[in-house]
Amino acid sequence: MFFTYLRRELRRRRKAALVVASGLALGIALVIVVNSVSNGMGKAQDKVLQSLYGLGTDMTVTKASTPSASGSQRPRFRFDARGDDDSQQSSDRVMVQGFTTLGSSTVTKVADQKGVSAAVGGLSLNVLKVDGRFTRGRFQQNGGGGAPGRPGGGSGGQPQGEVRGGGADFDINQYTVFGTDVTRTALGPLTSSKITSGRGFRATETNAAVAVADSAYAKQKKYKVGSAVTVKGVKFEVIGIATADSGDSAANLYVPLKRAQTLADQKNKITTIYVKAADSQRIDTVKSAIQKNVSGTTVTTSSDLAKTVSGSLSTASSLATKVGRWLSVVVLVAAFLVAGLLTSSAVSRRVREFGTLKALGWKSGRVTRQVVGEAVVNGLVGGALGIALGLAGAYAVTAVSPSLQAQLGGTGGGGFGGGPGGGFGGGPGWQAAKTLEVALTAPVSVTTIVLAVGLAVAGGLVAGAFGGWRASRLRPADALRRVA
Repeated sequence: MFFTYLRRELRRRRKAALVVASGLALGIALVIVVNSVSNGMGKAQDKVLQSLYGLGTDMTVTKASTPSASGSQRPRFRFDARGDDDSQQSSDRVMVQGFTTLGSSTVTKVADQKGVSAAVGGLSLNVLKVDGRFTRGRFQQNGGGGAPGRPGGGSGGQPQGEVRGGGADFDINQYTVFGTDVTRTALGPLTSSKITSGRGFRATETNAAVAVADSAYAKQKKYKVGSAVTVKGVKFEVIGIATADSGDSAANLYVPLKRAQTLADQKNKITTIYVKAADSQRIDTVKSAIQKNVSGTTVTTSSDLAKTVSGSLSTASSLATKVGRWLSVVVLVAAFLVAGLLTSSAVSRRVREFGTLKALGWKSGRVTRQVVGEAVVNGLVGGALGIALGLAGAYAVTAVSPSLQAQLGGTGGGGFGGGPGGGFGGGPGWQAAKTLEVALTAPVSVTTIVLAVGLAVAGGLVAGAFGGWRASRLRPADALRRVA
């Protein structure tokens, strides 16, 4: 009887039911789109952060002290004078990014802390290469030589003239090198790239003169697998080409950690420790343990770095998180209220019907259940429409994939613990501004769908509560007054 009456009434009042369902559908669709875009923002931000510290890294550990000001930190180049007319000169200056290092033994201390699943050290270097040629000028005499006092002559009979031509033509090439622990390649910046040509490092190549080149840098320098790259007089064989997932790599070249330490004259030194927590929900606890038990270090988590991200990605994320969600809440509340008021209004127009049913023996509770049932069905229909609209909106965002810019670093302490990609100068953890472009997507999760269904049922119950309360107050006498 309940379902028969329910089906008949919904069919008879299709327009009113469609209006209520449409209002709920718009509110639910907006919630789905905003939640999906927010999820996309989170994924885009994770992609940006992973370009610096790699997959699986929850935090980094760097040295906390500020380096002393020293002239040795400035890149200086000395060239020997040669007697040749044309002298080719080349010199490399290899410097540690941030000018601060930790001992390699610190990696073991960090790995022993409670809650740490894995820890690996890396050495970030900047290389400034100056390569060019000196050209000697040539003396050209003015006129012919002659005795003193005569044209073309000079005092003491010395020829008169000037040096013309000559000079210097030098090219400056700056690039970054990251020393990676080849025995533990599952953690660190290189994990944010995929080997698209050649191969990666082998665990036995701890001191081998081999390198993996970033694809963009390799294209610029026309490197390929098998090419030779000379760094500070050492020839490295390019064994692989790596393509960064985010479009921008953490470093231009990756070499074994021991080789990087030798290049920079930093034996058993590292700049950054990449840490993976055993439980991603207890990252703050692990951070506190490291700061307490490993002195002289600064711990930076991915959430700390996320706060430094600026650019259109940060602006869009803020809008989606604050304005978008508040707008969703307002629209959803308005949809619930409108659905409730429309349902209550529909009950007012059915006074004679409900009064007659009560006169025939229907209890107030049965009338209320009937009204609530109709409202819940309207809510489910609205939920289905809302999910369809929300999925269409999320698909449209993903199809368009608007490009967003994210800027990292550029200030003291910027960057994830002074990881790869930095520039010269600054204190520990200093990084040059790094701008990345990421495509925005709007992935719809199962949680979002469940939320939409829950909102649809809630909307029906809210509307039913309005209508049921009104229906429960009707008396059979009200129906008799309306009988013509």
